[in-house]
Amino acid sequence: MEIVTADLWDEHTTALKVLDLELTHYGRKTAFCGEIVTLKVYEDNSYVRKTLEENGTGKVLIVDGGGSKRCALVGDNIAKLANDNGWEGIIIYGCIRDAKVIQDMDVGIKAIGTCPVKSRKRNEGSKGETLRIAGTEIVQGEYVYSDEDGVLLSKKKLL
Repeated sequence: MEIVTADLWDEHTTALKVLDLELTHYGRKTAFCGEIVTLKVYEDNSYVRKTLEENGTGKVLIVDGGGSKRCALVGDNIAKLANDNGWEGIIIYGCIRDAKVIQDMDVGIKAIGTCPVKSRKRNEGSKGETLRIAGTEIVQGEYVYSDEDGVLLSKKKLL
């Protein structure tokens, strides 16, 4: 299935909202969509790893990392978990590391940037809560569509 957010917007304008956040794309998978799974963490990727160890078929993980650029929430090992467990993609309001390795992986990741520092492991965070990133409400169980043009959110499955 081809995902073209511009076409989706033109066909379903009233059903969509835009995540107004500048994100950089990492990985070979440039477009992805799926049911949203939400995480809220801060400089601790314990919950990111735990979640990506689960079956992610048809799902996209959206991580509210508070916009921190002081450490990475995803590296190559965690990106490999996402790929191995069938996740459609990851969107991170935070950073990744191992960008050169991830760039060659068959995974779709968007993040605000990179940082070589790994996160602390305090096992802190929450899963499944409604997030607010860049003024946009992101609800677990709704749907996300992402490509090179941006990120769209919908209450209903459109593709």
